[in-house]
Amino acid sequence: MSEKTAVILLQMGGPDSLESVGPFLYNLFSDRDIIKIGPAFLQPFIAKRIVKKRAPKSADNYRQIGGKSPLRELTEQQAEALEASLGDSYRCFVAMRYWHPFAPEALAAIEKEGIRRIIAVSLYPHYSRATSGSSFNDLERSLKARPMKFELLSVRQFFDQPLYINALVEKIEQSLAAFADRSTVQLFFSAHSLPQSFIADGDPYLDHIQATVRLIMAQLGDVSHHLAFQSRAGPVKWLEPSTGDKLKEIAAAGHTDVLMVPLSFVSDHIETLHEIDIEYREVAEHLGITTFRRMESLNSSPLFIQCLTELVRGVSINPAKS
Repeated sequence: MSEKTAVILLQMGGPDSLESVGPFLYNLFSDRDIIKIGPAFLQPFIAKRIVKKRAPKSADNYRQIGGKSPLRELTEQQAEALEASLGDSYRCFVAMRYWHPFAPEALAAIEKEGIRRIIAVSLYPHYSRATSGSSFNDLERSLKARPMKFELLSVRQFFDQPLYINALVEKIEQSLAAFADRSTVQLFFSAHSLPQSFIADGDPYLDHIQATVRLIMAQLGDVSHHLAFQSRAGPVKWLEPSTGDKLKEIAAAGHTDVLMVPLSFVSDHIETLHEIDIEYREVAEHLGITTFRRMESLNSSPLFIQCLTELVRGVSINPAKS
């Protein structure tokens, strides 16, 4: 058996072609960790109906950003950079939740290399049972199904990790420098929304998001800022305010310079490249916001890779933190 440690980066995944949009959405809407639709035995049938209705519009959105999600390539680039940073004792792999490569594929590759020790790192900085929780549940089910037994350690959140905060601040500062006068800029943190029932049941996601914003603003105290939530789906009550409503509020107050900061997204994907860059840009321009920009996503930012390196080394040295 190899003495190396495998690192699995856990991410949502995205369709790698227009043809895979439907199957990707079906996998997502079938997952009861992220959304419970009716009784469990009916959810697959309801998911098929939802996909039939949503897939054509979703496919058109992906067509507008190149015909697929870039998330797999970007996550593989992060894995490559992280492996180079960690050194020869580590091998890095990628496991997606709703499209290839799935967790069993990553585990098969690890098993082939004879590695028994795994550190799983959620690429969702802010823990929620709908995101990190679902990915870890899926990984643990996949581990139980394999004949080889692994030692599993995990990094489940890093919303307050100093290098993560510094990486965001660096990207924000780079974006602010493009404005003629930073004092006029409205810094707009937009996080993926979550049903309010999750928070009422004790999900820590909102607390984590708010903590990240506080830590960033401790370093950017001279800029006005706002927090809202995007990517709602379904009739349940979601976290408020919505990104669209907050844009209306900002425009009504006479502000014309907005810098969007996507939180809970460490890589570009449909919610940055289409929802923010295309949909919300159109909304902002219609409202009279003349300068609408988005912070560059972290992707393989050296500071972010350094953050992941410290997280992996930290749990490797002290498994009790897992």
